[in-house]
Amino acid sequence: MMRPVLYSFRRCPYAMRARMGLLSAGVEVELREVVLRDKPAEMIAASPKATVPVLILPNAEVIEESLDVMDWALAQADPEDLLSIEPDVQRALVQACDRMFKPHLDRYKYPNRYADEPSADHRGLGLAWIMTHLAPRLETASNLFGARPMYADIAMFPFVRQFAHVDAAWFYETVPASVSSWLKAHIGSARFKAVMTKYDQWQSGETGVVFPS
Repeated sequence: MMRPVLYSFRRCPYAMRARMGLLSAGVEVELREVVLRDKPAEMIAASPKATVPVLILPNAEVIEESLDVMDWALAQADPEDLLSIEPDVQRALVQACDRMFKPHLDRYKYPNRYADEPSADHRGLGLAWIMTHLAPRLETASNLFGARPMYADIAMFPFVRQFAHVDAAWFYETVPASVSSWLKAHIGSARFKAVMTKYDQWQSGETGVVFPS
């Protein structure tokens, strides 16, 4: 049986969440690692927006948003019950992260791209979002919706990780211990290590690697 094809970039947080969704569901794909400065024509032809992830199903259907990849994978199987607790609330929180937190992350992480928007302002606004939306939940549980990781944790921690890594010393000194522990637990998890394996750039005509391996 043909596997779906996933165009991915290892360090992209959107692609990370897509890979973690596929891993959790146990859905095998042919992973094609992309270099963003040298995007393959096959990916652009399938998805003209030319951003990762892009999942192409055997029936030629194209799924080109990371949350849609996660949702498709978990619709095939959800053995960890990632959406068993307040699924609508989880989805709303993730969507708020993408809509409200991610713009501040970009302007903090890439100040040269947004020269007219002070990076420090966006660092403060990004931190405020974490303190408002994540920290209160982590005061009483090790994950956002209880004791174990759920859909929202997996979908959001790659972005918090990216925010933290801009200035790790400042971040870990500033956020509550509960937020720090949550993030470090996900970064050090077997799940994250499994999706962060390094692969060579895929070349046209090659067969990608089987993921999860």
